[in-house]
Amino acid sequence: MPAFPVAARDALRDSQLRGNLARATGTIRTRRAAAVGEQDDWEELREAGRALKERTLRHLDRYLLQLEEKVTAAGGQVHWARDAEEARRIVVQLVQDTGEREVVKVKSMVTQEIGLNEALAEAGIDAYETDLAELIVQLGHDQPSHILVPAIHRNRAEIREIFLRSMGEYGTPAPAGLDDDPRRLAEAARRHLREKFLRAKVAVSGVNFLVAETGTAVVVESEGNGRMCLTLPETLISVTGIEKVVPTWQDLEVYLQLLPRSSTGERMNPYTSTWTGTTAEDGPRTFHLVLVDGGRTDTLADPVGRQVLNCIRCSACLNVCPVYERVGGHTYGSVYPGPIGAVLSPQLRGTDSEADRSLPFASSLCGACYEVCPVKIDIPRVLLHLRARVVEQERERRLPKPERLAMTAARWVLTRPSWLSAAQRAGGLGSRLVARRGRLGRLPGPLSRWTDTRDAPVPAAESFSAWWRRTHPETRRPARRRQS
Repeated sequence: MPAFPVAARDALRDSQLRGNLARATGTIRTRRAAAVGEQDDWEELREAGRALKERTLRHLDRYLLQLEEKVTAAGGQVHWARDAEEARRIVVQLVQDTGEREVVKVKSMVTQEIGLNEALAEAGIDAYETDLAELIVQLGHDQPSHILVPAIHRNRAEIREIFLRSMGEYGTPAPAGLDDDPRRLAEAARRHLREKFLRAKVAVSGVNFLVAETGTAVVVESEGNGRMCLTLPETLISVTGIEKVVPTWQDLEVYLQLLPRSSTGERMNPYTSTWTGTTAEDGPRTFHLVLVDGGRTDTLADPVGRQVLNCIRCSACLNVCPVYERVGGHTYGSVYPGPIGAVLSPQLRGTDSEADRSLPFASSLCGACYEVCPVKIDIPRVLLHLRARVVEQERERRLPKPERLAMTAARWVLTRPSWLSAAQRAGGLGSRLVARRGRLGRLPGPLSRWTDTRDAPVPAAESFSAWWRRTHPETRRPARRRQS
């Protein structure tokens, strides 16, 4: 992926994308505001969610060991993966051990993070997404662009074209005469997936929460596809990050109030599935839990950045972000888009690439994300923290960055009043040479990157300090007399 500014420039030219995003995020914002407004103790719930997460992360090692003990005692098997490569290898091997060549999947951010579908395909295993939005993305040979609604960048007409064009590639063609009515589209998806649910012997799921005291895994969803995947197959493989643990069932109750209101604007999730190991004659006969680190331990070691591990993947921050609404999720070059992606991805993946180094700067720092976060992650603070880290890393590399040279020059000018006055006079004269209708035109060379993305008024012909000295001569400081 290119750096965020480059990808965003292309996205801004797509008026259809901006329209789709504006309508979808606007609708979700309205529903969320109504659901939250009904809750008199919303702020207390937010604070409880934050405190519970922070307490859990402080003792994460203890809760993870307790979780492993309980899952194993209930008949499940726990696998630990240091990174994406190890996680892919574990899951592929588990599927191959069953002898099956296809799996059904419940929507999972972590399986996207580790690139599981691609790894399964390389091993000759077909993975079928069963979440409606994920199915749209898969059939369109696309990438998710939202945490909650991966196909938010598509409208109904585009989805219809995708179904007609691609459903046949995955076994069941779309019905002839399919129109873009949402009910007809949903029915086409159900027919397409029904045989796969009934045929599949292996399912791969994500996990929203893990309860350490009982070893219980929890998935919340809105369509019922998750329930089908979690009950019909003989083998269930659940893949999740190590930060999804909560200590007790009582703690889970807090998040089951926060999550639906923040994500879909509902009082409760339509489907909440829980399972603990395996049970004779009920559900999968074999259960595997794959716990993925993937940079989370390193993130936990950062006193400021660790709060991003509080995230419960509600996507509320995306729906209020003015940057995301205009450029969409693909510009972030990550499974995790929007404000949370701008602070999570650079910590999980590092900042070696230009794309990851640019993400902390993909924000206006308006603070709307912090205001809606159900677990009170201070995203603007983390953004500033990561920006400082990127600047420090670049300083260590001794790269001749134009921005650093400009900031060094600005420091010299701004700390010397006489230099500042001279610069203001020169700037006023120079800007009028490139002015067009009272606005700055295109500046030459590297400066064009600034003017190409902004409409800036021409600086005043006279600075405030010069005007003050001219109109208030009595306030001028007397000239110093030289000592003889």
